[in-house]
Amino acid sequence: MWQSSPPGSIYDYIRVASFSIGPDGLIEQWSRRAAGLFGIPAEKAVGTDPVEAFMPAELRRDGHRRVGEILDGKEWTGLVPFRIPGEDAADGLAEIYVMPGETETGERAAICIVVDVRALRRIETDLAASQAIFGQSPFGFVLFGMDLTVIRANERFATVFGGRPDEHRGRTVDDYLARSEADRLTATLKRVLETGASVTDLQLVGMAPGDTENRHWSMNLYRVHSGSGRPIGIAGLATDVTRRHIAAREAASARRNLALLNEAGARIGNSLDLETTARELLDVAVPGFCDLASVDLYQGLLTGDDAPPGRWDSLRQESVGGSAELCRVALASAVSGALPAAPTTRPGPPALGAVHRFSFNSPCAIALRTGHVEDVPGDDRGFVQSTLAVPMVAHDTVVGLVQFSRTKGSEPFGERDRALATELASRTAVCIDNARLYRREHERALILQRSLLPPGDPEAAGLDIACRYLPGNTATEVGGDWFDVIELPGHRTALVVGDVMGRGLRAAVAMGELRTAVRTLALLDLEPAEVLSALDEVARGLGTPGGGSFASDGFGGGVQWPSRAAAHKSRDADLSEVYLATCVYAVYDPVTRRCTFANAGHLPPAVVDPGEPAVLLDVPPGMPLGVGGEPFEEVEVELKEGALLALYTDGLVESRDHPLDEGLDSLRGALVESGRPLEDVCDHVLTTLHTRHGEDDIALLMARIQGLPADAVGDWRLPREPRSVGRARELARDQLLAWDLGELADTAELLVSELVTNALRYGEGEIRLRLLRDRTLVCEVWDAGLVQPRRRRARDTDEGGRGLQLVGLLSAAWGSRRTPRGKTVWFELELPDGGPAAEPTVEQLLSMY
Repeated sequence: MWQSSPPGSIYDYIRVASFSIGPDGLIEQWSRRAAGLFGIPAEKAVGTDPVEAFMPAELRRDGHRRVGEILDGKEWTGLVPFRIPGEDAADGLAEIYVMPGETETGERAAICIVVDVRALRRIETDLAASQAIFGQSPFGFVLFGMDLTVIRANERFATVFGGRPDEHRGRTVDDYLARSEADRLTATLKRVLETGASVTDLQLVGMAPGDTENRHWSMNLYRVHSGSGRPIGIAGLATDVTRRHIAAREAASARRNLALLNEAGARIGNSLDLETTARELLDVAVPGFCDLASVDLYQGLLTGDDAPPGRWDSLRQESVGGSAELCRVALASAVSGALPAAPTTRPGPPALGAVHRFSFNSPCAIALRTGHVEDVPGDDRGFVQSTLAVPMVAHDTVVGLVQFSRTKGSEPFGERDRALATELASRTAVCIDNARLYRREHERALILQRSLLPPGDPEAAGLDIACRYLPGNTATEVGGDWFDVIELPGHRTALVVGDVMGRGLRAAVAMGELRTAVRTLALLDLEPAEVLSALDEVARGLGTPGGGSFASDGFGGGVQWPSRAAAHKSRDADLSEVYLATCVYAVYDPVTRRCTFANAGHLPPAVVDPGEPAVLLDVPPGMPLGVGGEPFEEVEVELKEGALLALYTDGLVESRDHPLDEGLDSLRGALVESGRPLEDVCDHVLTTLHTRHGEDDIALLMARIQGLPADAVGDWRLPREPRSVGRARELARDQLLAWDLGELADTAELLVSELVTNALRYGEGEIRLRLLRDRTLVCEVWDAGLVQPRRRRARDTDEGGRGLQLVGLLSAAWGSRRTPRGKTVWFELELPDGGPAAEPTVEQLLSMY
């Protein structure tokens, strides 16, 4: 059945025309489209030579040749410029398809199909622009037909909904959206198709394949027309606005959260009562933040248990099979019938006032252990949608747990909600923890004080040591008593007992700083009086802001006064309290059994010789640390083998009930050398004296003198001549072989050679070599020179300079110290334990070069 081409067909766009050429090469037939294309009516075109009529003069010769070839039966296709009659300087370009044919009489003829190239170029440009907009668009682009099915979709659209773009052809909106959203979009498409009015920012909600959450799209719709104006479909441009939607929702949530925080700052913490503070939290949270809420506090916190709740919980988890005991102190609900009316034994949430435990693997117990927010699944009643178990953390301590719940129909908790819940719980925890921190100050001071005391039973060469520390009774604050045992080079030992005047946490902190300073100064191997002088400078700095308003002049004498600005700051801050302390510092040498004492305002040491009553040593007391201005004196005492030495603080002998002299007499009476173990002697002293005291801390340090045996010491004097180096090696090897320490002989011989060589090269006077065997082997080389040795890195061309590097590499420790007549350089070797000796690594050996 014949059908005319509707308006707007493809032929209207590409402008196709036809004409025929007869055997004589003239136009025989001229179509109406040719008349429109060339602007020449049929009556003028028929019978004319097309080459002469349409082509420029310079191309006519070639044109006649082409026409002749066509009439000879050769097909031809090409671009032919033509001149539009009646238009000066107006040339066209036609794409001509020539097909040879025959007339009725068998003569040669041709049929020509002509296409305007300019029209084709316009079509190509339009197609390219369409492809750029449709195919390369970063937005989802879809074209609906008149029947509202998809005619075409671009790559972006297919990326969201899956498959290839051509696979979406023929689909409807029901294939992409839920029923309600699909019906709404269909109605909108029909309205656009009927009215031609475009629609912008149509909000749609749906779920793309593979997604678990809904997406939000903004869609623009407009009707599409053909070149003749006929409607051919609807174009849709979709943009994913999920992030924008989420941002708007989060902005609203942030405004709500800020309002809640502002309210919390005004309402929470107005009372020091724990239950009242918990109820204030729930008054803010319900219903503004959640629908249900509860607060549980550790039972130990409510009963006054001094153990830190968070730490106590983690230590007792396994013993109780879950969390420590908690008490539900507050409940609130915006849902009627959601709270238990009274405590019950049936499973379910605890009632108000109930004491309970969370099971070990429950989210609430995990939150208490880790200090992090945990999600709790919905309850068995089915109306709770989500719950946050938030630990109440203040100053790194968990004091309880708050649970926030939202019921079905409410929006689930998000990350911003978790942050707000944590902030609300933290603010409440700080208020609750203030009272606990105030109660725990005494315990914290005790923990600090005990942590600064020597752990276990100290050991020292030539000494049997026992020590005791007893804090004051619970009615008094802690003090600043301390003792210490410090190993020094040459198997010597420093014994220290001190007492910071005053009580409380600040006194304990000052004690810790002084003890640390004593250890540092002792490692410098200073004389006892020099140690106390330097310690006095440290003590004077403790009472000023930052501990640094007073500074030494670098020579142990004199002080630089604080600046006016520093003094003004000190007055404003009221931190100019003076810290005074007393201290006894003693250095014991087990080879000579001599002990050198220096005293800074402390009670005198007590000594008990075997078979003799106890005596108090006459050591000049000096001024307490922190006073300054007075030098300290030293006293050297030779102690007998088996004698007892006792250093103590005033809490042992001082009491309100009797004078100090009476307490010292009681101490001398309790110190009886009867050959009993030293631990029993300590217990006897404390049992005898401490029953009448307890108002102050007590520190007691006792040592039984056990000098090194004569066969554990090798001591030689060497002349200042080169052959003394070889002699020193021989003496060291012979002595180690005599001690059955042959495994150390090679190493010791090498290191002794290095130290004696240095003494000859850089020292002065006679050289002394001493070997000491106790828990370790110590070698000392003495000379009268004052220049202290120092390690340096030798250059590649140096023949020497690596001796001390070798000493440091092969020894367990080494160093040097001043002596009254020069210096001593020493090194220490570990005694063999039966295993193979450790060899130096390649890296260690290469480090010397």
